[in-house]
Amino acid sequence: MLLLLAEYLQHTYTGFSVFQYLSLRGILGVLTALFLSLCLGPWMIRTLQLRQIGQTVRDDGPQSHLSKKGTPTMGGALILSSIAISTLLWADLSSRHVWVVLVVTLLFGAIGWVDDYRKVIEKNSRGLPSRWKYFWQSVFGLLAALFLYVTADTPAETTLILPLLKNIEIPLGLGFIVLSYFVIVGSSNAVNLTDGLDGLAIMPTVMVGGALGVFCYLSGNIRFAEYLLIPYVPGAGELVVFCGALIGAGLGFLWFNTYPAQVFMGDVGALALGAALGTIAVIVRQEVVLFIMGGVFVMETLSVMIQVASFKLTGRRVFRMAPIHHHFELKGWPEPRVIVRFWIITVILVLVGLATLKLR
Repeated sequence: MLLLLAEYLQHTYTGFSVFQYLSLRGILGVLTALFLSLCLGPWMIRTLQLRQIGQTVRDDGPQSHLSKKGTPTMGGALILSSIAISTLLWADLSSRHVWVVLVVTLLFGAIGWVDDYRKVIEKNSRGLPSRWKYFWQSVFGLLAALFLYVTADTPAETTLILPLLKNIEIPLGLGFIVLSYFVIVGSSNAVNLTDGLDGLAIMPTVMVGGALGVFCYLSGNIRFAEYLLIPYVPGAGELVVFCGALIGAGLGFLWFNTYPAQVFMGDVGALALGAALGTIAVIVRQEVVLFIMGGVFVMETLSVMIQVASFKLTGRRVFRMAPIHHHFELKGWPEPRVIVRFWIITVILVLVGLATLKLR
């Protein structure tokens, strides 16, 4: 929106041409979303408190969590609002990549909002039934995958890239739709499972989102893409603005979500942010790298799958409680220790993911 204004004004003053630079608009996206989050955060928390939109806590979980009961939730709406406004202000709105990521994010956020609304407002402990939640995730994930497949400009946009193997590129054909579906829906649920401690999910999301922003910038530049042997995806660079907005909104939310949390993001935030990361990774053809950088999300998801499978097959539990962050809490780790150590793991994995840019 403001990019169009800058393009118009540069006819009268050439200095406005500086807004054509992706790097500047990415930074402005961070700052705008951060400013919005910090300014709107206190108002949203007060509103949630007045409407008694508070977190429910499982009785069979760590005893330290009982004090969290009643903490405002559905704060993910703050993140999504900041991301959307910042993206609309600074991104090139003619970019199909920007729109598909933004729409997917908001649609998955809508699923989470319905789930949270039923749990918190209607006091329905089941929320949105799992089958319906998965159904709508599947519908939106498949539509996004189909759209990206149909609108792909080059074969590289539907080819599977394996890091460290520079000469291996696997044309997926219609398999691209299947892979993209699993990445988007899987990422959405993985971040949702991780969102169980104060700040545990949002900081890894910010770090992975920032790293994906680097991939977007490089993939959208033909010279960098050719030099680094990564797919050139025309127009992907505009996603730098979205990634910047995600970083700013996430850090602004962390200001209120850090231990002890004043607000939780709820499903409205977790499902949306996970879907956003998955969609961006699909666009820049870095699904495998997302799997590496989002190792904490993967670990949380696997812990739930292992726990369920073990209990059904043997009647025994592998972990004291799943997802795995609760296992460490029940072993006696203080909550801040679990959070910070998972953050450190994410920093390492993100650096490994970025290192694949040169190790090809």
